[in-house]
Amino acid sequence: MSWWRDEAREPLRRNLGLVGVLLALFAIGAFIRPELYGDPKWVTNNVLVIMTQAAAVGVVAIGMTFVIIGGGIDLSVGALIALCGVWATTYATQSYGTVGMIFTALAVGIGAGAVNGLLVAYGKLVPFIATLAMLVAARGLAAQISGKQTQISNDAFINSIATTRILGIPMLVIMLLVVAALGWVLLNRTTFGRRTIAVGGNPEAARLAGINVRGHTLALYALSGLCAGIAAIMLTSLATSAQAAAADLYELDAIAAAIIGGTLLSGGRGTIVGSLLGVIVFSTITNLFAIANLPTEVQNMVKGAIIVTAVLVQQLRFDSVTKFARRHGLTRAGAPPEAAAATPAP
Repeated sequence: MSWWRDEAREPLRRNLGLVGVLLALFAIGAFIRPELYGDPKWVTNNVLVIMTQAAAVGVVAIGMTFVIIGGGIDLSVGALIALCGVWATTYATQSYGTVGMIFTALAVGIGAGAVNGLLVAYGKLVPFIATLAMLVAARGLAAQISGKQTQISNDAFINSIATTRILGIPMLVIMLLVVAALGWVLLNRTTFGRRTIAVGGNPEAARLAGINVRGHTLALYALSGLCAGIAAIMLTSLATSAQAAAADLYELDAIAAAIIGGTLLSGGRGTIVGSLLGVIVFSTITNLFAIANLPTEVQNMVKGAIIVTAVLVQQLRFDSVTKFARRHGLTRAGAPPEAAAATPAP
């Protein structure tokens, strides 16, 4: 019981809760379509489909996790994906081949993210306003560059990413896992990660401790832009094209996945594993709705209810359970050890 009360174990408890949600979704699917879930080969392929669908959003969610832990928010990532994809698939860019397209997507993402960071850190704009302005501007620029037309990718290597498998695992899933692993190391095993937590937890204390808060904030938004550039390559490979309307509302999915995964909107706390599990939960829900042939409006309502329920369940603490039990006489009589220790001797 003390394990559940330990605050340091909160990320692990939350992640276990998300695993429980995934198992519950699997059980629901098996109940709805037993003929499908009874086939091990179909289940394996379906899991790979879910992971593939989660890949691009997952990469964006990892960058979003860093920004939120650092005390910010980035509403522009969906628009940046569209801008990176459109810019990388212009005729001029494609003439430079695979390297030119990948470099362009990553450079545009980092550059736009750095602009967000400059506006927030040095322009002292509220992150919500700065990134919302970038959202509008990036969508407009993407539409201007593409002429509001879908741009076809002619690069064989980029187009093959979505169909390539290594040891039976789709390349997109491998890319997601690699980015997640690098993000975990960056957050948990480097000075950059410790500074991110410090800046998000208490910016003034971080500044007094010698951390360049403004420079670090700029780096966080540039990192988010880099993740958007990687996601743009992944989506371009999936669709073999790019357009200004691509990745619509990806920013909301990424934020929701990070929050469900345990990242505090106020900053200072979060986990890469939790965000990854949050994305997989979203993708599993979408997949389950498709299998059940539910209308879109029903899908949205049920998805919202599941998200709220998951967050409420994961916020449950041991103390809340014990207080409820004592109030209803579900525990043995007598004061808890803490209360007994605090009671002065007669």
